[in-house]
Amino acid sequence: MSRDQVVGVLLLFAGLLGIGFYGWLVFLSAWSMLVLQLTGFVAVAGILVILAWIGYTLATTPPPKPIENLEGELKGVEEKAEEDAAS
Repeated sequence: MSRDQVVGVLLLFAGLLGIGFYGWLVFLSAWSMLVLQLTGFVAVAGILVILAWIGYTLATTPPPKPIENLEGELKGVEEKAEEDAAS
């Protein structure tokens, strides 16, 4: 059995144990309401953090150059490459 397969089996069992433990917390423990509240909060907060990160990225990233400017720059680069190749 390769190392990757061993890690895979360990992750499989860890996931199954986690599901069982979470199920016990939600359905059988005295803290079920708290567990559900924390789970809901973490899920919603995670989605909102991703939304905020996307907004921050959009707000702080400069807009791309217009296509016309890029075409001009490419022509300049091509001319420079031709000059370098000729010399």
